[in-house]
Amino acid sequence: MPGPLEGKVALVAGATRGAGRGIAVELGAAGATVYVTGRSTRARRSEYDRPETIEDTADLVSEAGGRGVPVPTDHLDPAQVRALVDRIAQESGRLDVLVNDIWGAEHLFAWDTPVWEHDLDKGLRLLRLAVETHAITSHHALPLLLRRPGGLVVEVTDGTADYNRDTYRVNLFYDLAKSPVLRMAFALGHELGPRGATAVALTPGWLRSEIMLDTFGVREDNWRDALAREPHFAISETPRYVGRAVAALAADPDVTRFNGTSLSSGGLAREYGFTDLDGSRPDAWRYLVEIQDAGEPADTTGYR
Repeated sequence: MPGPLEGKVALVAGATRGAGRGIAVELGAAGATVYVTGRSTRARRSEYDRPETIEDTADLVSEAGGRGVPVPTDHLDPAQVRALVDRIAQESGRLDVLVNDIWGAEHLFAWDTPVWEHDLDKGLRLLRLAVETHAITSHHALPLLLRRPGGLVVEVTDGTADYNRDTYRVNLFYDLAKSPVLRMAFALGHELGPRGATAVALTPGWLRSEIMLDTFGVREDNWRDALAREPHFAISETPRYVGRAVAALAADPDVTRFNGTSLSSGGLAREYGFTDLDGSRPDAWRYLVEIQDAGEPADTTGYR
């Protein structure tokens, strides 16, 4: 049977690993053609120097039932982004879903370090990667998305608008990087809504990304071994969970009701009824407020 996104075309900008990969795969599982971009390829690694590549992601998209198209792209380079969009227009003639998931800055920030002690060059690089890339990509991609009514833009960030408004996030640079993305979705909602498209901000919860699993020294098949070190990790989720959130939004004929708003994977799981790969429905942001940040012992009862 054809998937709900059969015939649709998506661009997942920043799809090498983590949430971007999970989103690309789930869009593919719903039948979409998915252009996946990033700087890590089989021929050349980015400064991350990690093994994940955009070709690997594209293969996973195709294996899931869609068509994955890898396009090496540095989203800080407007010329490369313009060429990417021109290619999508020439090959597919449309763009239905744009996911701005570019980040690439885990190695650029230090935890709980005040701005005067933080490496300035790394902090400014972080801001460029987290904010400028999204603006550049939207600038070039949105005219193509607006050729047909019903387009969807998803700005991926870390934290809901409510949570980030009241919570200090890691350090000044990280905190500052995540808030503009939320505001971008709000602003794009005003610019796209009257033109027949929808923009939302979306956050996963505590993501079991490749980097996070490596940090805890576990794999996806034994991730619970990390609970001995960090019991709150029990609320974590796979990258496919936020991917299912995007696929559900993209297939929703009434998605405009969310225009300009801040959403989470856990909240959308309740809305649409999907689950993570293990059948659970983790609600990390509610858990953070009510359990972890409140200093309560780890207990995911009612949160998964």
